[in-house]
Amino acid sequence: MEISGLQFIGYTKSGKGHDQFYGINPKTNKNIKPVFLEASKEEIKNACDLSVNAFYEFRKTSSKNKAEFLNEIASEIDKLGNNLIDLCSMETGLSKNRLIGERARTMNQLSMFADLIMEGNHLDARIDTAIPGRKPVPKSDLRQMQIPLGPVGVFSATNFPLAFSVTGGDTASALAAGCTVVVKANPSHPETSELVASAIVSAAKKTGMPDGIFSMIHGKSNHVGLSLVKHPAIKAIGFTGSFKGGKALFETANLRKEPIPVYAEMGSVNPVFILPDALKQKTADIANGLVQSVTLGAGQFCTNPGICFSINSDARNDFLKKLKHNIENNTGNVMLNERISNSYFENIEKVKNVHGVKLIAEGKTIASKCSSRATFLDISYVDYEKNTDLKNEIFGPSTLSIKLNTNQEFYDAARKLEGQLTISVFCTKKDIQEFKELIYILELKAGRLIINGFPTGVEVCHSMHHGGPFPATTDSRSTSVGTAAIKRFLKPICYQDFSQDLLPDALKNDNPLNITRLVNGKLTKDKIKVNGE
Repeated sequence: MEISGLQFIGYTKSGKGHDQFYGINPKTNKNIKPVFLEASKEEIKNACDLSVNAFYEFRKTSSKNKAEFLNEIASEIDKLGNNLIDLCSMETGLSKNRLIGERARTMNQLSMFADLIMEGNHLDARIDTAIPGRKPVPKSDLRQMQIPLGPVGVFSATNFPLAFSVTGGDTASALAAGCTVVVKANPSHPETSELVASAIVSAAKKTGMPDGIFSMIHGKSNHVGLSLVKHPAIKAIGFTGSFKGGKALFETANLRKEPIPVYAEMGSVNPVFILPDALKQKTADIANGLVQSVTLGAGQFCTNPGICFSINSDARNDFLKKLKHNIENNTGNVMLNERISNSYFENIEKVKNVHGVKLIAEGKTIASKCSSRATFLDISYVDYEKNTDLKNEIFGPSTLSIKLNTNQEFYDAARKLEGQLTISVFCTKKDIQEFKELIYILELKAGRLIINGFPTGVEVCHSMHHGGPFPATTDSRSTSVGTAAIKRFLKPICYQDFSQDLLPDALKNDNPLNITRLVNGKLTKDKIKVNGE
């Protein structure tokens, strides 16, 4: 029996615990060697202790050296070549083309954060110079900036084994902030996690980063993850996954002697509002786009459009016919693992048995224990509102179409929505004039509003916000995608009456970093003149 057991720079390939597990090929449902062991209490403690020790050194590292480290990680990931793609595809069932794109996204976001910290505005430097002669009370010299929060625990997602995993957005943004990281590897792709972790470790060595800047622990049980959250060295958590999992981590973090923030992205149903004139004018396009969005990647996206509101009309009847045709010609794919597949079919059966739910169409399935099958269902708005279970996310390729009888029900439905990652609105200029107040309601319900488009596909850029009000996330102010993600792992510090030699470079009068700062209420890159200079 082959057991993985290498450890370096705090990176744990396997633990000394008792529970064993394998990666599993979802296409064959067979184990993939090597066998992995859950991290023991000692190893979890060791990883966290290494992380906190490294943090005190890493936080003093220059932005230039941090950027070099991030870019080197991207380079090392690229060097893994086809081996990474082949192995990841075997562990997840995802296509190689999909994974090639995801690898590029992973590398690009590392480079994006490297550029961000070199530019320096994430420090949010603010300076109010002293007015010693002010009456009746002199004004002190006050200067503020953002500094790293501390060691961060990151939980890898199942559905994005590269972009939201070991070196995904949480890890990239935490390292960019100057935080050290302990990753809880996802048991659905353990060997992929090993390869990516080795790239981080190699980059750390090449760029002279401190031992313990990055650690990784394995485990299938809840114990491993909860132990990470409970360790006093950890100062924040990044998580992408289920509502149940994210809520458990959030509650555990709040029960600590020192509560810490948990930035959990927990998914949503991502409602689609199809307004009357758009439904009439764009029936076929919307129907085709909805099916493509719902079935993309076997529906295993946190932005999968799970419910769709439209008003009862001839156009809606035509819309359902087109959906039926498209779905019945769709062939399913393997899902990430057998547990996810079983959960999907169980949830679909529960929904089918809800009063008022009608089956529009089902797609074809494949012979696999990890199979999926596209499913479109229909229900009236009155019956929908009677059953709260219909408002829960179903992870997989399904959508519930909801029939409204009046325009007012668009507003009612919008006001009753829980927090969402995304909300899409299909409309024409005529619709906008008639429903202009709808947008104001939806702004309070989602992290991203989309006009005439579907939510699958999250652009990694400065303006992206991938978050939303609870229960989509535990903090609607935070994003897990885009450069604003770095804010999660920074804290403000104010320096009062510090001499120039004691101040960090970002706050010195001569502005050695050449960054934009808020000086006495005005944004500027200029040096600060003192005593009439």
